[in-house]
Amino acid sequence: MNQTLRVSDPIRFVSKDRSQFFPILRKRIDQYFIENQMSKHANSEMVVKSIILLGGYVIPYLLMLYFHVTGFAGYILYAFMGVCVAGIGMSVMHDANHGAYSKKQKVNDWVGRLSLNFLGGSVFNWKLQHNVLHHNYTNIATHDDDIKERLALKFNPHTKTKGVHKYQYIYAFFMYGLITIYWVLAKDLVQLIKFSREGVNKNSKSENVVLFLKMTVMKVLYFLAMIYLPIYILNFSGFFIISGFMLMHFIAGIILTVVFQLAHTVEGTSHPLASETGLIENDWAIHQLNTTVNFSRHSSFISWYVGGLNFQVEHHLFPKICHVHYPALAPIVKATAEEFGVPYLENKTFGEAFMSHVHFLRHLGQMTSMEEAIG
Repeated sequence: MNQTLRVSDPIRFVSKDRSQFFPILRKRIDQYFIENQMSKHANSEMVVKSIILLGGYVIPYLLMLYFHVTGFAGYILYAFMGVCVAGIGMSVMHDANHGAYSKKQKVNDWVGRLSLNFLGGSVFNWKLQHNVLHHNYTNIATHDDDIKERLALKFNPHTKTKGVHKYQYIYAFFMYGLITIYWVLAKDLVQLIKFSREGVNKNSKSENVVLFLKMTVMKVLYFLAMIYLPIYILNFSGFFIISGFMLMHFIAGIILTVVFQLAHTVEGTSHPLASETGLIENDWAIHQLNTTVNFSRHSSFISWYVGGLNFQVEHHLFPKICHVHYPALAPIVKATAEEFGVPYLENKTFGEAFMSHVHFLRHLGQMTSMEEAIG
């Protein structure tokens, strides 16, 4: 791996061919919205979905508290909440924090902030990791924080293979289940320090102090509502509440992580490295198609639930367009890609995508030193 580049160092995409792929595609996408006289942002379907998912998270919890539901029935409610937590993250929070939910930025800010804080997370750190590092530098190991090594997990071919990685395709999914609980407990503080040291966080020290205090207040309120209130005010069993809380987050963590991994950490994607001067010899849009894979494009249910994240190609090219439009845009993107000889990567079903992820994890875990050098 090129160790001379820091995360804060910019990367430039320069194509000798000066491809017209993206300019022409962008015109065709714009023309689609003009001809159909529709907004690129949320429609009534998106609003209804938001209400359903938010309600699916809040209502079961209120019912459990009001009727003092415990035992098996209580765990079912927590599991359902976990499914809705993942849905909110993929559908509501994700679009809002990309500026795709509404044409009014204030609406995007409020929806994005409230939906993520509601789940115990921090918008500021999420935008740095996802919008800046992941979307700008997809699958570039020095910059894309999503594919950097995590404890015993290896997500790209440019990091050293450890003995434990040999079995990561087996234990990875358990670790995925811990992602959101780590997020609400420690990740935001860790990222605040990490991104500041790396120069990704451009805030002054005083601004970061204020941010830390706000972050802390929101997390205290979150744990007061989810843990303190039911145990110390409503006299629920501490074991039940904490184990149910963990179950909710474990389910949400597995769903969220698997869905995001199926777009980039699968067979067929590329993981290019920039030169010492920060140069990638490729067009940015074509780079996105080389590093991103769709799955289950024709499944209405999956498309609804995962917030269009099965249309990651379209999302990476047009992140400010609400995901409800992606099924209609995909044929335009695919046809234009084929016209310009650009790969349009996809797995037809969720099962194919899932197994491709498993196979890729296994391949990464068994790489030799020579294969690592080649990348």
